[in-house]
Amino acid sequence: MKLVRYGNPGKEKPGLIDANGQLRDLSSVVPDIGAAQLGDAALAKIRKVKTDKLPLVRGKPRFGSPVAQVGKFIAIGLNYADHAAESNMPIPAEPVVFTKANSCIQGPNDPVMLPKGSVKTDWEVELGVVIGTRARYVSQKDALNYVAGFCVVNDVSERAWQLEHGLTWDKGKGFDTFGPIGPWLVTRDEIANVQKLGMWLDVNGQRMQTGNTKTMIFNVAKLVSYVSQLNTLNPGDVITTGTPPGVGMGMKPPVFLKKGDVITLGIEGLGEQRQEVVPFKL
Repeated sequence: MKLVRYGNPGKEKPGLIDANGQLRDLSSVVPDIGAAQLGDAALAKIRKVKTDKLPLVRGKPRFGSPVAQVGKFIAIGLNYADHAAESNMPIPAEPVVFTKANSCIQGPNDPVMLPKGSVKTDWEVELGVVIGTRARYVSQKDALNYVAGFCVVNDVSERAWQLEHGLTWDKGKGFDTFGPIGPWLVTRDEIANVQKLGMWLDVNGQRMQTGNTKTMIFNVAKLVSYVSQLNTLNPGDVITTGTPPGVGMGMKPPVFLKKGDVITLGIEGLGEQRQEVVPFKL
C-alpha cells in the first residue's frame, strides 16, 4: 500500500494511493497514519478495505509527511563509500548516527527555507525507514519484520553549522523545513528488495545525485538492528539511511542552495518530491 496524509498543515487526513494512482480518503477507516496504524495487524486491517469503495479525493491537495507525530527522527551519516570519499571522510567502521529535530519535518513538496545567514545549505536524497513495531535489541535477521515501510527523505543540511561549529552534526541538520518526508509511505510488502532501489536528485533540472541502495555500507536490516541497541525504536520513528554521492559540498568548487532554486528527488517505487528554496522568514 501507498499511505498518505493530505491537506493543510496540521489538518492532514489519512489516505491511500490506489492501483490507478488516484488518491482515496481513509478517514472512515483510520483517524490518521501514525504509531497506532503502523503495526502489522493495523496495516492488515487497512489492506482488507475495498479500495474502490473509498471516496476519491478531487483536485491536487497538498501532501504532508506520511507519518503523523514522528517520535524520533534518526539519521545515518556517510553510509555510501563514494559519498564519504567526496566528503573527505574515512569509511566508517560502524554506522554514524545523529538526530534531526522533529520540528524540521514537513511535507514532500513544501518549500525549503534557508536558515538566517546561511550560504552552505545542501541537499541529500535518502531512503527513509518507518518503524512499525517496537524494536529493542533486535537481530539483523529479524530487523525488517519491525519495519512498517519506506519513504523518500531529503536530509537537507547546513554544512557550516554541521561541520564548522563544533563536533555535533545535529546543529546543521534540524533547521525548520530540513526534513521533507514522503510523498507516501510504501508498506514493506510492496518492496521486493529494499537494497536495490535507484535514487536521484536534481537541482534546477540538473542531475546532481544518482545512486542505488545496493551500495550502502550498512544495509537497512543492519541499521535497524544497530540503532535498536542504542535506544528503543517505537512505531512511527523514522530512520533516514544516508545519501549517495553528488551533494553540493563535494563539488569542485562547492555548490550550495540559493533562493529560487528548485530541488526534485525520488526513489524507485517510493515517489518523488519537489521543493522550492525560499529565504529565511520568522
